[in-house]
Amino acid sequence: MTLTIKTKKEDVLKLAPACTCDKCEVGCHYGSGAFVKGQLEPLAKFLNMSLEELKEKYLEEIEKFNTKLYRPKLIKKKGIKELFGLRENKPHGRCIFFDDDKKCTIHQVKPLECQVASGCSGHGDATIAWFDFHYYFNKHDPESVRQYTSYIQNGGRVIQGADLDSLFPTKEEKEKLKKILDYAIVK
Repeated sequence: MTLTIKTKKEDVLKLAPACTCDKCEVGCHYGSGAFVKGQLEPLAKFLNMSLEELKEKYLEEIEKFNTKLYRPKLIKKKGIKELFGLRENKPHGRCIFFDDDKKCTIHQVKPLECQVASGCSGHGDATIAWFDFHYYFNKHDPESVRQYTSYIQNGGRVIQGADLDSLFPTKEEKEKLKKILDYAIVK
């Protein structure tokens, strides 16, 4: 199945069935997926805590294409430089909700990005590109458009229909895109 901007979430989830194999869990060792609107409340209920406590204790805000979402905090191991007192900023780390024995401890309420990013399905890159387009990119936010354009120009993954020519098909929209990219339109 080829994913497009019109592919429904339910169809994407069918491509990435819930799995706990080694390929699917490798991502848990190096990062965590983002929660989308409506997912934090069920997680707080699952963990029997308030939304504020959940955010403070277990979540961090991340930003992509000028859109902010929450993801589980990462537990970062100290690198060799840090052991000698030198600074080393690693962007990756183990998901705070992953346990070697129990695996994903929030599997029933895990982030949508984790749900669609199954490593063994063979659709991982496409499903992440689908997620990025639908949950991070905002065509009506000039800064999001600029960041997304830079992402595409630098080899970022794009699903069918999410390229700039498809998103800005008319002459007027192409002119608006040019103004956005030239910072003539800031907000």
